[in-house]
Amino acid sequence: MPNTNRPTISTHVLDTTRGEPAAGVGVILFRLHDNDRTILATGETDADGRIGSLGGGEGGGPLPAGPYGLSWDVGAYYKKKGTAPFVLRATFDFEITDTNRRYHIPLLMSPYSCSTYRGS
Repeated sequence: MPNTNRPTISTHVLDTTRGEPAAGVGVILFRLHDNDRTILATGETDADGRIGSLGGGEGGGPLPAGPYGLSWDVGAYYKKKGTAPFVLRATFDFEITDTNRRYHIPLLMSPYSCSTYRGS
């Protein structure tokens, strides 16, 4: 993905039990301050399991360096699918150090576990 000097935070959620994108997953972007979380944006994954921009870039001002968090509502997604999940919410805290890049944070999820990483 080319760098357009408009940093953004995006996500892509995959339901590993079904082997398909997870549409309709609620996501919250937080800015972290000590032990406090300030909500910056909320969204829901599209039919391809994606949210293209939760913060910064075309949709808002620049993202300053510092700690952030993403929280995915895993439990509500699986309850809508008729599955009783063990994982209710996956929350991942991370640090933005390069304010000139895009941050893509995928989530691989099942009703019983989740995994994430810094994507490209």
